[in-house]
Amino acid sequence: MELTLPSGIPSSSTLRRLRILPQRHTAWFSGIQYPVFPSSPRPMDRQSLTSKSTTPCAASPIGDNGSSSISAASPVQAVGGRVGEVKRVTKETNVFVKINLDGTGVADSSTGIPFLDHMLDQLASHGLFDVHVRATGDIHIDDHHTNEDVALAIGTALLQALGDRKGIHRFGDFSAPLDEALIHVALDLSGRPYLGYDLQIPTQRVGTYDTQLVEHFFQSLANTSGMTLHIRQLAGKNSHHIIEATFKAFARALRQATELDPRRLGTVPSSKGVLSRS
Repeated sequence: MELTLPSGIPSSSTLRRLRILPQRHTAWFSGIQYPVFPSSPRPMDRQSLTSKSTTPCAASPIGDNGSSSISAASPVQAVGGRVGEVKRVTKETNVFVKINLDGTGVADSSTGIPFLDHMLDQLASHGLFDVHVRATGDIHIDDHHTNEDVALAIGTALLQALGDRKGIHRFGDFSAPLDEALIHVALDLSGRPYLGYDLQIPTQRVGTYDTQLVEHFFQSLANTSGMTLHIRQLAGKNSHHIIEATFKAFARALRQATELDPRRLGTVPSSKGVLSRS
């Protein structure tokens, strides 16, 4: 026999017509017909699906000394993350930089200066940024111009990727040990470039890299990114350890500063309501 429902309760066929119940399959047990419904849900109606679209922000102004040509794409804040991409061409160098602040630590740098490539790997790995750098320059003279222009381009790419700096933590602070060396870095993505630098590197070179170029690298990066940056050596005797610990501490501090603060709710982290390079 077939099951019947008490009066006043709609039948299953009525509910199916109203699309409240799915179509049923029928199973028979001991002569009684039972409705058996599919275990998997029915597909959602297309009208119930929504899609989100994102619009890249406009690129921030890029400052330079007027001696080069720089092109920069608009920052991307969609699924791919906050990205800055810069090409810098002068009579001395040709530099391409692409940085994703929301990356996974991809390191892909070739500057013609092996030690600088090694330091840029630290920036990517410990900052969890995707860092792509290609550079050619007059390294037959020395590494000065290539080192400087790579740093200027990285700073410009950071400036572009940060956009209006809404929602970021803004400040970063980290101390990194490397064996006997201990380096402290504090930074503020304030829009005001400044470098406080206090490293005592005991040798003039690490491999073929002139250790005087470390300060010049960070000064150039701070200038174009609009970053207030302080670097202090707390301990250290080995030149390689001191420099590498500096880049590691810088990477971790920059990661802190660029990460989004969920409590900030997308607002600019400043009582003035704006963070600019001026």
